[in-house]
Amino acid sequence: MTEQNAQSMSPQDCLVALMVAVSASDENIRTAELIKIQSAVNMLPVFADYDIDRMTRISKTVLDLFEQEDGLEALFGLIRDDLPERLYETAYALACDVAAADGKLAEPELESLAEVRYELNIDRLHAAAIQRGARARHMV
Repeated sequence: MTEQNAQSMSPQDCLVALMVAVSASDENIRTAELIKIQSAVNMLPVFADYDIDRMTRISKTVLDLFEQEDGLEALFGLIRDDLPERLYETAYALACDVAAADGKLAEPELESLAEVRYELNIDRLHAAAIQRGARARHMV
């Protein structure tokens, strides 16, 4: 990733990148997860002015980073640089929704969510509430 690409991440790009990262964390991006990401981008106010065509570029960037040894750290570095703190809990909530979308939480997804919580400094009680809400929304 070039310096110019790193500087061009919008807050919405960061949210998309985190959702893609959580989906890809178990090395199996499921249809339900992709639908959840698309739905979030189409429906949530934070994405009202987002250029949906950027999703492909951001997804490719995340997947390219995951092929590198320190790719996850690089991704979190970009997100910390470009995502305003006021959207940290939003980012965690979106990550939880993507992880819960297929009704299963594999160990890599749980570890990914823990890493997101840590990197974004989400309070444990807030994280538990957000996780519980995601689980409730995806219960069958």
